[in-house]
Amino acid sequence: MKSILTFLFFVTCVAVYAQEDSVLVRFEIVDKTYKEGIQNVNATLQINNKTIIRSSNSKGRISIYVPNNAQLNYQLTHPLFESYSGTKKVSLKSSTDTSFISVEMLSYKGKTLNSVTVKAPGIPDTVFESKRLSVADFELLKNGQMVLLAYPKQLKKGSELLLYNGVEVVNTFSVPGIAEELVRDYRGNPHVLCKDNVYGLYVSNSQIGISTLDKAYYLKYLAPIVDTNYSKMFFSNFSKDYPAFDYYAFDQFDSTYSKIIEIEDELMMELYRSEYKWVDVRTKLWAKNKEYETGIDAEIWVGANYFTQSLYYKELYAPMFVKNDTVFVFDYYKDKLFKFDAAGNRLDSVAIYHHYQPKTTGWKKQLIQDQATGEVYAVFDIAGFTYLGLVNLQTGEIKEKVKLEFRYIDKIAIQDNFVYYIYRPFESTQKKFLYKERLPYEFGKAKVPYGKETSIDTGK
Repeated sequence: MKSILTFLFFVTCVAVYAQEDSVLVRFEIVDKTYKEGIQNVNATLQINNKTIIRSSNSKGRISIYVPNNAQLNYQLTHPLFESYSGTKKVSLKSSTDTSFISVEMLSYKGKTLNSVTVKAPGIPDTVFESKRLSVADFELLKNGQMVLLAYPKQLKKGSELLLYNGVEVVNTFSVPGIAEELVRDYRGNPHVLCKDNVYGLYVSNSQIGISTLDKAYYLKYLAPIVDTNYSKMFFSNFSKDYPAFDYYAFDQFDSTYSKIIEIEDELMMELYRSEYKWVDVRTKLWAKNKEYETGIDAEIWVGANYFTQSLYYKELYAPMFVKNDTVFVFDYYKDKLFKFDAAGNRLDSVAIYHHYQPKTTGWKKQLIQDQATGEVYAVFDIAGFTYLGLVNLQTGEIKEKVKLEFRYIDKIAIQDNFVYYIYRPFESTQKKFLYKERLPYEFGKAKVPYGKETSIDTGK
């Protein structure tokens, strides 16, 4: 007992000494123009001839402990902003042990996020219209046909599936459930996602059929798969209720898998786990019991059930795309576009910044891939008008944006240099029609998987 008390006294003394002998320095780095935090600022800190490198989080913050009365020299760099350097004598104040350094960085005028706006050529064409039905969703098929999810009054009151060849409806089918949307699996097969079930669709010439799938099975085994090639299958363990996930490559020959890349919002994860500190005792006991039952940390149980319901939580968005034999992952939390080969080996990475200043640019946190050419477009919204920015997959840059004709469009898809969307004129009695516009590009065909391009919740 005596030895234990001696050990605890020693630890307490060390902790008090460390606290009194060091100062917590916190950098607050913001854009001088927009007053928003700048993430991934590279900070080179020199403390008593010792060099430390740190990177700012999504709020533009960096925290580090510095010995008391030490001289701190710092240099802040970012590709889109002018460098900033300074010196500060760090000393412990009587009222606090935290020292704040506020920095405003000025963006380069030659590296602003503004881009050239290009008008889509021609007048939008009406692909499908009806006096009885409104289009709720659609899927473009490989053979040029399309499947439409339509409804007469309300989607939840009854919906129909239409097989449309661009000229006429060749087949119809009533959905046996409350339909929510159309989705595609990694093989390009369309499915109707309903409230309680998932229905797989199969199309043969002019016939459309439907088969029931267990929703839990679909979400667990089919939805996470992004693509397959001759030997590899790419999938993720994404969950909308957790601020981190991984992409994996599964080898179909020897049944082994390896992690390609880990995606994590570090600041969101910190807030997510810290929610456990503020809940009541009853909730903590419940979380601890769940931890004993499942082996999952109590902090995660509290974060998933409480913090995800707050205004501060945002789902991760880091989509994977495949074009020819290259895999692209957009990691917006590291400002990087990562490239991998067909086997999942990392090749290269480039910087991306089109997600910066979303209030000004209208960035909608959405990327869409042309299912024929493999090109990737970023979606922006300014005053209700939709702009498509072509992402250069070699450099990560967006040099121009294409402005679409109508305001407040919905359900965008791109195929063979055409953009398809659902639209109804504002305050009009017209049903929702399906339109298309020609993009000002002539890209050729590429090898592209025909599945969904974004991460899908696995329900974990």
